[in-house]
Amino acid sequence: MLTLQDAKNRFSAVVEAALAGRPQEVSRRGKPAVVVISAEEYARLLDAAQGERGSFADHLLAFPEADVPRAEARPRDVAF
Repeated sequence: MLTLQDAKNRFSAVVEAALAGRPQEVSRRGKPAVVVISAEEYARLLDAAQGERGSFADHLLAFPEADVPRAEARPRDVAF
């Protein structure tokens, strides 16, 4: 894993390695921050993620409503 400063200093090498199929991990302040990958790999990951994901409406409709216990509480009286 490269530090941010090392990645800045060797940016061309970082890009070349990513284009060669070796993702480059970069840390900032000692914690993992980003991964540099090729545009081709990024597009492939996006296509794969979108292909597996259904619509939000389908997600909501698939919710198992029979498995969720409902509270049987009556609303309280409120004076305005």
